Amino acid sequence: MNIAILGAAGRMGQNLLRCAGKLNGCSIVAAVERPDHSAIGARVKEITGIHSEAVPEKLCFTDYWPEEAEAVIDFTFHTSVVENLENAMANGQAYVLGTTGLTDDEKSAVHAAAAELPIVWAPNMSLGVNLLLELVRRSAAILGPDYDAEIVEMHHRLKKDAPSGTALGLAEALAEGRGVKLQEVACYGREGITGERPRGEIGIHALRGGSVVGDHTVMFVADEERIEITHKANSRDAFATGALRAALWLDGRKPGLYTMRHVLGFETV
Repeated sequence: MNIAILGAAGRMGQNLLRCAGKLNGCSIVAAVERPDHSAIGARVKEITGIHSEAVPEKLCFTDYWPEEAEAVIDFTFHTSVVENLENAMANGQAYVLGTTGLTDDEKSAVHAAAAELPIVWAPNMSLGVNLLLELVRRSAAILGPDYDAEIVEMHHRLKKDAPSGTALGLAEALAEGRGVKLQEVACYGREGITGERPRGEIGIHALRGGSVVGDHTVMFVADEERIEITHKANSRDAFATGALRAALWLDGRKPGLYTMRHVLGFETV
């Protein structure tokens, strides 16, 4: 499959370029960046030091839309997503969206685009994290609100949004398992005289520091015991490989909004 990477000079973009060679069937045909980026016009392999058969020797960073791609993988900033979706719809391209921090209007644009395009949209695309999501959903259904639920995530100091998209995804999975709406029970951090913890509340907390790739822990706490389920990413390669697998999975799919649960077979199409 011919794949274009949006946000290709960023941390995740470079990981995607490097990991493409690990999967059969991936061919990177475009590395796209914003027009004012210093990498525009430079050879990908010269800037990144990446040596992969999936990345052609003469591939350069560009600022134009990759019409030749069959699928695009988007790890840009959330303000670019609507325009990127419009371009993908104009060219009939499958879409993998890993960008987090979307506004409600931007989320609505993703849902609307799914009527025309096959889209995989996930807050985190690693196999381990998606297994964690499944475990949290099932644990929440079994344990119920008698176990206080808290989510703690930590990322590097440069991350722009908080809480992380993965933490929000875990909170959604937890709420789904309990059969409640997250917006009605979520608590984003605590400060001051908060009073007693309400039954059924889902606490979500964000830590930032150093170069942490991504740590997520979900705690179910009762008086008698505490259950902790933790995932720690050692490398962004886990996310990149998952995103590339998602792009390959979209080949030949009908328009619709899919998740990594579909890609990994946890949920049937």
